[in-house]
Amino acid sequence: MKLRSPIVVVLGHVDHGKTTLLDWVRKTSVQAKEVHGKTQHIGASFIPIDTIFEIAQPAIEKGVIKIRKEEIGIPGLLFIDTPGHEAFVNLRARGASLADLAVLVVDIRTGFQAQTFESLELLKRYRVPFVVAANKIDRLPGWKTNPETPFVISLKKQTPMALNNLEFALDRIIEDLYKHGFLADRYDRVRDFRKVVAIVPTCALNGEGLADLLLLLAGLAGKFLRHKLKLHLGEPRGNVLEVRKIPGAGTVIDVILVDGKIRPGDWLIVGGRNGVIKTKIRSLFIPKPLDEIRDPRDRFNVVDKVVAAAGVRIVAPNLDDALAGSPFYVVSESDPNFNEKIKFFEKEVQEDISKILFETDRVGVVIFADTLGTLETIIGKFKEYGIPISRTYVGPVDKEGVLHALAVKEMDPKWAVVVAFNVPILEEAQYLIEKEKIAVVADNLIFRLFEKFNAYVEEYERKQREKILKELILPAKLEVLPGYIFRRSKPAIVGVKVLAGLIKPNLPLMNARGKSLGHIKSIQSEGRALDEASAGMEVAISITNAVVGRDFLEGDFLYVDIPEEVARKINRDPKLRKMLSPEVLEVFQEILSIKRKIHGFTWGL
Repeated sequence: MKLRSPIVVVLGHVDHGKTTLLDWVRKTSVQAKEVHGKTQHIGASFIPIDTIFEIAQPAIEKGVIKIRKEEIGIPGLLFIDTPGHEAFVNLRARGASLADLAVLVVDIRTGFQAQTFESLELLKRYRVPFVVAANKIDRLPGWKTNPETPFVISLKKQTPMALNNLEFALDRIIEDLYKHGFLADRYDRVRDFRKVVAIVPTCALNGEGLADLLLLLAGLAGKFLRHKLKLHLGEPRGNVLEVRKIPGAGTVIDVILVDGKIRPGDWLIVGGRNGVIKTKIRSLFIPKPLDEIRDPRDRFNVVDKVVAAAGVRIVAPNLDDALAGSPFYVVSESDPNFNEKIKFFEKEVQEDISKILFETDRVGVVIFADTLGTLETIIGKFKEYGIPISRTYVGPVDKEGVLHALAVKEMDPKWAVVVAFNVPILEEAQYLIEKEKIAVVADNLIFRLFEKFNAYVEEYERKQREKILKELILPAKLEVLPGYIFRRSKPAIVGVKVLAGLIKPNLPLMNARGKSLGHIKSIQSEGRALDEASAGMEVAISITNAVVGRDFLEGDFLYVDIPEEVARKINRDPKLRKMLSPEVLEVFQEILSIKRKIHGFTWGL
């Protein structure tokens, strides 16, 4: 059974060593002299199995790594060298991932961070097997680093103190993985790789432990992914990694070919912003062997055929609207079922992109993203949190999307938000955003985008609660001051001290038995009319329907008579209650107690 190379993506938090690891991988390939020691295109690096065994030879000769090349059966590893989430989410096919394996890079000193956890969520969502590269072991206290040496050999050269520090750091990573539902251990102690995540200590800067990592990935692919990696050479299919504008060639697409073989003259079916694109392949490019690359301008060779699995640059007309992250299919004109296949694949691509690029009449946010893959991930996250989405786009924030957000603002201002991931805002759109005060949440890291959106929602809801509080009749408590009865009725005028809350003219009052006293007609202090009086103030108030001596006496407590619907709002909204002071909440409970004695326990619930 002929196997293709597994597609490997590298994920992890910012500055934990993803790019450095991939740089070392490319350097290894440059040094390899085998005929296949070449990258497949600017977005992927191919490491032949011969190269992997060559760098692991010291450990194999000493018997600390026991595996034979013949047992693996794959040609090598195809690394996607666009680091981080973007490469991963762009490797998509109908909600799944075309990635066969992943490397989760973790700084061994700091452990899991925000983006590490987000990477882990992506791996769980798409069910991609992964190993952990516990990177930067050279920074562990006492560690004696051994460049380009397998970890299992370097391990034997360490002091007891260095080994203790290593185990302490690994325990933290193992604990974080366990909290997220994964059993994990150092790779050389794992007995069942189907149940336990393997951790390989590495130093990406000097290659220490990377022989172990590469050999482990190859071994796992050869043992557990053989059926998935079986090369059918059937219908050519794959995924668009990037859409680029190249001087002299126009718009081209960099793709991963997962199965089949393609030639110039074949027809390409791929997703576009305005629907499915059907176009004829003009040229195929792959780079020259890596050890000959010196000048990026002289990087690619024209080829007459590319066989999976491979990275390749495709030149064809009408690719300006092609979508990064879109699946693609290729059909040869010589195929006897050419027309039927073209129609079938057009329908497949249309259905796939329609699930992501959609518009509805619902109120919801407007999302712009740089690629179909990142857009799909963001949509999934928003749906997970119950955030409504009205329209989605791939590409820069434009006037059309902002106008849609403006229409949403008329219906529900909370969701009138433009969410922009890793895309610019066009000048016309920016003018409209500023003029109409449309909220914008933008970032180029997914986890930060959601942090900012959550912050926007919290701030919006806080302002709404402040507005509600200003409009609501809120709890307040007064004490009738002895010796300050100025008039007994029609209206009663008495001196009071505000014990809690805020009082204003026109607020309804009740006594401690729950009897209505009418409204506060006016508030005065030293002969001057006041618009309000807050806790601690002593003022004179006039009360429309109260009679002193019948409804209350000197020294009695009076309360703002809050309506039942207000009591319900306060009871049902914990965040609203949180905005009230402890003193006002205490008065609220007193009012509830008074009202429930009259109307029953369910009052205000």
